[in-house]
Amino acid sequence: MSTDADAGATDVLIIGGGIGGLVLALSLHELGVRCRVLEAAPEFKPLGVGINLLPHATRELAELGLERRLAAVAVTTREAAFFNRFGQLIYREPLGRFAGYESPQFSIHRGDLHAVLVEAVRERLGADAIALGHRCVAVEQDAAGVTARCVDPQSGAQLGARRGSVAIACDGIHSAVRTQLHPGEGPPVYSGVNMWRGVTRWKPILSGATMVRAGWLATGKLVVYPIRDNIDAEGRQLANWLAEIETPQHETSDWSRPGRLEDFIGAYAGWRFDWLDAEAFMRAADTILEYPMVDRDPLAFWTAGRVTLLGDAAHPMVPRGSNGAGQAILDARTLAGCLAREPDGAAALKAYEAMRLDTANKVVLTNRSTPPDVILREVWQRTGDKPFVRIDDVITQAELAALSGDYQKVAGYARDALAGRASLVRAGRSGG
Repeated sequence: MSTDADAGATDVLIIGGGIGGLVLALSLHELGVRCRVLEAAPEFKPLGVGINLLPHATRELAELGLERRLAAVAVTTREAAFFNRFGQLIYREPLGRFAGYESPQFSIHRGDLHAVLVEAVRERLGADAIALGHRCVAVEQDAAGVTARCVDPQSGAQLGARRGSVAIACDGIHSAVRTQLHPGEGPPVYSGVNMWRGVTRWKPILSGATMVRAGWLATGKLVVYPIRDNIDAEGRQLANWLAEIETPQHETSDWSRPGRLEDFIGAYAGWRFDWLDAEAFMRAADTILEYPMVDRDPLAFWTAGRVTLLGDAAHPMVPRGSNGAGQAILDARTLAGCLAREPDGAAALKAYEAMRLDTANKVVLTNRSTPPDVILREVWQRTGDKPFVRIDDVITQAELAALSGDYQKVAGYARDALAGRASLVRAGRSGG
């Protein structure tokens, strides 16, 4: 991308230093495109809990030379296992390289992933590549470029305007730039499911690298997976967990507030299986946070001239496919390739939108209707929420595999298709 912005301006302004913004910065640097990250937080802290990086995302991070660093701080996920709330196994499938993918699946603490990305950006782009304490409140554009207006998030004081040839909003579900492009959109859409998330220090569960989904939303669903190995002399892991319960009415304005065990633990009374005492496990949590499960309706456009949206600013999705971070990474890599190939910034942004908008919007809608845990819903409905004698009498393994496979196709990580896909950033280069 050749710059037509003012002299001395950054080619690409990246608004937001989360996963998508940092992967974009690394990708642009790899391709020789100048950029600067504007991050609202005055300092980076290890926030959040666990996330999964599926093979389509880890492939992109490997192309950036980060696989070894991630493997050192993550758990390489071996399998997914689905159970009903009585602890009966419904379905088990291998994941990542254990399923024949060229790339692994990682389960990782969001703070650990973010730290790897921040370190890599500062190493490769320089210590000043990320401008902390810059909350973008508006973007303006003209024929020559864009201007980001920022304030100090603590004092509210106006900061110097930042100039670039294009601006990429990676500022999350509450994106100020999204609001500017789509005024009147309103608040995020509540799914009717409330979620409590926590981390617990616990002995390895099942294989020690299993992603567990159990129960169903009407009576309580539980997701558990390890995100750090060997955290103490006892060989325990740090395990991430999510408790999800249908809650028709809920206040959605308060985000990631401290959660109260008594608000949800009753749904899991008696969940004591030979592979996990779920109630004791959750009671032993280091920390509990509460989140309403929300997304936003798909947009008709992300791009307006020299400004576009990326990641949760473009397509926030309910976390039922382990895929939010992955889609942001795919956005970033696709956009970097477009900016490197297309000398006109506005044209590059439109090309990116054309490649990603419909695909990402379909994932948003699929996460609402038929994510991977639809397996649990199907069995819950067919059994009437009762124990079964043989799962094959309820649903066949072929049906279960098809439900899982359908989501992989929509999300872009069906194994054979992923293996044959060309690089997102370098035309003519196939990747693995």
